[in-house]
Amino acid sequence: MSPPRAILFDVMDTLVRDPFHEEMPAFFGVTKRELIATKHPTAWVDFELGRIDEPTFLAIFMGDREWDRDAFRACVRAAYAWLPGMRELLDELRARSPRPTLHALSNYPPWYRWIDEQCGLAARLDSAFVSYELGVRKPDPEAYLGPCRTLGLLPGEALFVDDRASNCDAARALGMDAIVFDGADSLRDALEARGVL
Repeated sequence: MSPPRAILFDVMDTLVRDPFHEEMPAFFGVTKRELIATKHPTAWVDFELGRIDEPTFLAIFMGDREWDRDAFRACVRAAYAWLPGMRELLDELRARSPRPTLHALSNYPPWYRWIDEQCGLAARLDSAFVSYELGVRKPDPEAYLGPCRTLGLLPGEALFVDDRASNCDAARALGMDAIVFDGADSLRDALEARGVL
């Protein structure tokens, strides 16, 4: 297997911890399960797809419940942080010569810019493909094929890394190599096996 020309990384729960698991439920004083049952059924996905803007999202996310939107935004923004070992692994990949290009491929709303500001993603990635700009979400085939076209790649020339097996399966169905993320150490082993590290 030839080393990939590009690596496409999912962001939430692959590079960066997702505040949906702990910080968002804690803000509302509920469990994650209760938050899922209470929140608007499509608001987050519509926000991720760019179908609604931030004020609309905040207006409908928790229905008629009274809550402090500005405090919620601040809570989410402060919660983004690198997963253990991933910043160092990206720095190591960037230091390689020659190296594959490194890109984000994320289902996320415009708050992606907060992740970049908190974690410095742009300093470690060559570009980002985010659903609110693409208008599609993984595992839609176009979520993978659009970035490949932009990068001038065939799917088989790219490697995709995501914590969700279903998203990796969708990438493989298009001819793309994929790794299900389960921590920096196992990802390093998989990259070494592919001749990337």
